[in-house]
Amino acid sequence: DKLEAQMEKILNRIVTGALGLGTAASLLSTSIYVVEAGHRAILFDRIKGVRPAVMSEGMHFKIPWFQTPTIYDVRSTPRNIKSETGSKDLQTVSITVRILFKPDESHIPQIHSRYGTDYDEKVLPSLGNEVLKSVVAQFDAGELITQREHVSREIREALVKRASEFHILLDDVAITHLSFSQEYTAAVEHKQVAQQEAERQRFVVLKNEQLKKADVIHAEGEAEAARLIAQGMASGPGFIELRRLEAMREIADTLSKSKNITYLPSSSNVFMNMGNPPTGNNPPSLL
Repeated sequence: DKLEAQMEKILNRIVTGALGLGTAASLLSTSIYVVEAGHRAILFDRIKGVRPAVMSEGMHFKIPWFQTPTIYDVRSTPRNIKSETGSKDLQTVSITVRILFKPDESHIPQIHSRYGTDYDEKVLPSLGNEVLKSVVAQFDAGELITQREHVSREIREALVKRASEFHILLDDVAITHLSFSQEYTAAVEHKQVAQQEAERQRFVVLKNEQLKKADVIHAEGEAEAARLIAQGMASGPGFIELRRLEAMREIADTLSKSKNITYLPSSSNVFMNMGNPPTGNNPPSLL
């Protein structure tokens, strides 16, 4: 009986110790939370509400049931904002901008209290539409195309200013899509075709004018040449003889470059001498 009583006491102690260790391990596991890289956490206290402290990366402790952590991603996140609006000249414009946003770490408790974890869904769409409509209305359709960089800069400055009022930081803002109604696009295409045709006609006119000037200059040159020839002929036959020698030189130069020309001596008995043996006084002839 004593042995059984001792064994029962030992078992009771073991069970009690195991229960104590299990309870302690459970309490420890529920009292610890980890904040991953690129994230921040805030604590909601059932007594005091949202705590003002922002928890950085690493392991942190909480009071089970009384405190609940909420994790926020503070890395830059991309998002597209699309808006259908009107330009200064009342043309329908479809514009899309891509933004990179993140919450202001020092104001995460205020963001959580006012908007919750889906703050971007509640703030950015309406804020983006407001800014896009306001900026696009300052430019006409042509300026939106030719001054796209200026328009993008105006949108970026306005978005950054408005987002900062909600404690949202914008790392980048860029226009990714800009289009107009089909009627306006067709009108622009027709205008471009008309301008190209006008430029072609203008080139034709300039070309004809240049050709006319060239004809006039050529005619003046011919007249001057005729006048000089007439003066040369009036001064004596030397000019005509010079032109005849120049013509002969050109003919001789042309014939010398031809492969089908054979030169023969001017004597009439060249073919008769081809059959006779050469002598000292009669050298052989060459074709």
